[in-house]
Amino acid sequence: MRLLVIEDDVELSEAVAVSLRAEGYQVDLCHSGTDAAFYYEKQIYDAVLLDRMLPGKDGIRILNDMRKDGYEVPVIMITALGDVDDRIGGLDAGADDYLSKPFSVSELQARLRALFRRPRKIGKAESHSLGNTTLSMGKLQLESDKGWVTLSKKEAAFLEFFFCNPDRILQREQILDRVWGTEKFVEDGNVDTYIHFVRRRLAAVSSDLAIKNVHGVGYRLETPQSKRN
Repeated sequence: MRLLVIEDDVELSEAVAVSLRAEGYQVDLCHSGTDAAFYYEKQIYDAVLLDRMLPGKDGIRILNDMRKDGYEVPVIMITALGDVDDRIGGLDAGADDYLSKPFSVSELQARLRALFRRPRKIGKAESHSLGNTTLSMGKLQLESDKGWVTLSKKEAAFLEFFFCNPDRILQREQILDRVWGTEKFVEDGNVDTYIHFVRRRLAAVSSDLAIKNVHGVGYRLETPQSKRN
């Protein structure tokens, strides 16, 4: 589960990140409104924590731009502005929830859990099923009616990104950022290595899914339905 925190208070954002990482979340930090699009346009996040008052571009403008451009990732607006009209403004702009400063990290975590319990296109799921294949994130297993195999955490995260985006071309940079994080330097060849690993896992359970190369762009998870089209 990867989160983006857009907050100009560096000390606060880093403290929040430490607490969320301790709960198992992967967290990327952005400290300027002008840089926000660089992150959310990657489409690798399960939720965004967005400060309302930011340098360069405020949170409402960022949220308006996100929704106008079709980004449906859940957003929790975080701000020191706690008036009813301010909360209404944030929700009307497309926020899914609103949290006033100061707040406890435990409350933020509870709101995230509640957010991910809602049915959404993007969000946390313990398992994902496509074709004859099920990916269980809780058990770190890939299974079909032909058998099952155990996955490493990295393999599971890698496959989850594909399972959440079937038949969609995923660029190499998107995969690197989603699985390894935007702030980590990872060699591009790691994508090829894990493509090899997960293809072997899919073959081991006789999956009817296939990861196809899209030359010069990235990879696509092909489903039985797309094979017939």
